[in-house]
Amino acid sequence: SPPAVVAIFAIEKIGAIPVPTSPLWSGEEVAFVANDAEMKLFIVNAPLMAPVEQAKANFEHGTKVIVIGGDPGEVKGAGNMVYEEMLEAGSPDLEATMLKADDIGLMLYTSGTTGMPKGCVHFVRPAIIESKIVNKYVYKMQPGDVLGGAAPVSFAAGFGTFTLIPFEGGAAISLIPKFTPPDMLDLIQNHKITILTGLPTGYRALMKFPAFKKYDTSSVRLYTSGGDALGAETLKGWQELTGKPIWEGLGGTEMLHLVTSNTMNPEPVADSIGKPLPGVEVRVIDEEGNDCKPNEVGSMILKGASGTLYWKPYIDDERLLKSQKKGVVDGWNQMGDAVFFKDDGNICFVSREDDMIKSSGYRIGPAEVEEAIEKHPAVAEAGVVGIPDPDKGAITKAFVVMKEGQEGSEEFFEELKEFLKEHIAIYKLPRAIEFMESLPRTPTGKLLRRHLRPPK
Repeated sequence: SPPAVVAIFAIEKIGAIPVPTSPLWSGEEVAFVANDAEMKLFIVNAPLMAPVEQAKANFEHGTKVIVIGGDPGEVKGAGNMVYEEMLEAGSPDLEATMLKADDIGLMLYTSGTTGMPKGCVHFVRPAIIESKIVNKYVYKMQPGDVLGGAAPVSFAAGFGTFTLIPFEGGAAISLIPKFTPPDMLDLIQNHKITILTGLPTGYRALMKFPAFKKYDTSSVRLYTSGGDALGAETLKGWQELTGKPIWEGLGGTEMLHLVTSNTMNPEPVADSIGKPLPGVEVRVIDEEGNDCKPNEVGSMILKGASGTLYWKPYIDDERLLKSQKKGVVDGWNQMGDAVFFKDDGNICFVSREDDMIKSSGYRIGPAEVEEAIEKHPAVAEAGVVGIPDPDKGAITKAFVVMKEGQEGSEEFFEELKEFLKEHIAIYKLPRAIEFMESLPRTPTGKLLRRHLRPPK
């Protein structure tokens, strides 16, 4: 939201450390992060107060809460401060605190997929370097540009995209709290968005939206994507629909923002996240730590301006110190992404390593299978994960949402498998299926595959 962006810059201006938090966190997670970061102040929108109220009793550092919106009487009655009243009573006169290049500039918490969220520290120097590099080689922003999207500023992609980089480039921003095709298209048309950033699932949803052509999207000069594999079909379909390509890239919380981009090529390379940005070194290694050959899938490791540095690594039985030692080996950051180099030096994203399906010696990226399933005219959306199998190690399971008026059945599953043989290799075919009313997603539309996997 706009107040979140205002708050981030205000916190930076007084020399404090901004710690964006996720609206998806539970009360337990909110309390953990507030205590772990030793927060003095927690700023929250009124509709998101429930987990904060649950967490308040467990705050350990006298954390005060400022509430944006809501009934002022109720806000103060609960012992909180009213954002709007503080704005009215405030003064525009404030001398900024000068930060040093090696001061902590911000802290971003990971999504907590393997336990409580981990605080990733980023210093002022790499934050500035990253902003300049991404703006120069990817967005090329200038005054008059308007950057739009739905990525939350609590995560690296949203924080960099909607705070640091447009500030560096002198651009405006326009946000929506949750992705839907009509809301995104309204945003583009009404605010004359010139740069749109989105997830592959979002672009595919826009392509399927029947009223797309009724909206004026001519203001957009640059479309970018990340967070999952875009796919050649989506790239081609979007180009046919709009006359403009989608430029795919890859980043991460530990690295602050983008580390590779297709903008390093004259034209986007299909099924590719592009080449490393200047200042970034990338290697792809096998399980023994040896460099993979071109077209051989391995684990992505890299060096750049920023890197994996966790907050308070020595507490909690040195849990984070162990994670850090595992995450950084000989100066190389382990990204947790399965990728491969093409012969031309471009990098192809296969899957998050946690999402990779290893079946009978094959490595199957779920995004490719999902995209193929969604080509079927009866399918609205699909999610794919691996489930344990005693013989194959894992088998591919598809979670499918049917279009309105269509019905899922065993007969349809057999029809779907025959359909898929025209689009993907036989070993990638789903061996199990479950029909669902909806799929678990973040507010930005990103598929939460971990919620589909069986509990360990």
